[in-house]
Amino acid sequence: MHRSRIGVVLIDHPAERFDAAADFWAAAQGTPRQEKRATAEHPYEELRPFEGGVQLALQRTGSGTAPRVHLDIETDDVDAEIARVVGLGAQVVERHESYAILQDPGGHVFCVVPVQTGEDFDRHATTWP
Repeated sequence: MHRSRIGVVLIDHPAERFDAAADFWAAAQGTPRQEKRATAEHPYEELRPFEGGVQLALQRTGSGTAPRVHLDIETDDVDAEIARVVGLGAQVVERHESYAILQDPGGHVFCVVPVQTGEDFDRHATTWP
């Protein structure tokens, strides 16, 4: 048995357009950008979370990468969650030590990652057999 949920919605932008996009999305939410800005070494910048603790974040991607939105499914058992979503029709694109990049049957990228949202995960995760 394991648990999972969609924990993070990421808005991905290549480095050359990241700052303008981050300024836009922070203003669109009505909040200032965080002091901790995304860098090549730490490519994530958080925005205000959605209700239910789902995090909204920006990801600084490599030069030339197309802008996109992708989801992170967080789980307390990465291998079990990968197996579950592959059984539903997903395909593994890249497997890393602690997470995986996958595609849904329509070709959209998403990730399966360890728990990132702490107590929000415990309150909102679905338990799978």
